[in-house]
Amino acid sequence: MTLEPKETAADQVRALMLQKDSIENAIKHELETLKSNNCTMQTPLVDAEGFPRADIDVWEVRHARVRVIELRNDLKAIIDSIHKGLQGVFDPSLVLDKEREESSSSGPQGLDPFAKVTGVAPGSPAASAGLLREDLILSFGSLTKSSFSSSSLTPLANLVNANENRELLVRVLRSGDQVVTLTFVPRKGWGGAGLLG
Repeated sequence: MTLEPKETAADQVRALMLQKDSIENAIKHELETLKSNNCTMQTPLVDAEGFPRADIDVWEVRHARVRVIELRNDLKAIIDSIHKGLQGVFDPSLVLDKEREESSSSGPQGLDPFAKVTGVAPGSPAASAGLLREDLILSFGSLTKSSFSSSSLTPLANLVNANENRELLVRVLRSGDQVVTLTFVPRKGWGGAGLLG
């Protein structure tokens, strides 16, 4: 039917818009960190004699600037995906052609898993979100397999830390063919280690 691809494309755009909002909130958080140190992205971090300024937290400012740059790159990629998705909403044949090309080389919805869930702690944010053992993570907020240059999950840890007590959409592949979108709220104080469990 011609309506089904159109609805699917619209759903994908809605999911991307939620990811975009999440990234924009993270950018706002990092910019507030800079503002609390009376800094911008260009404020010098050394005094006239070349020593680190004592009136600001130089490490916190540098970390916030790096995160802003990373998040702005993620935001640009998401916006590009939204533009492509909107083309699919208004011309479903574009989406069908793209899906046919991707289905031969990648997982559902063009995403490849980058992590497998080996356990979920009871009462944790992961359990509250509905994550199950054996789920394969396709996307976590703005992160996909291409966000990871090695086997390290450092980008995931950074994203989670920057979004404590904020909603993150996580897309998982369940039972080999079912794609499920979950809403995570990373938080401390749930009774275990870490922000996810």
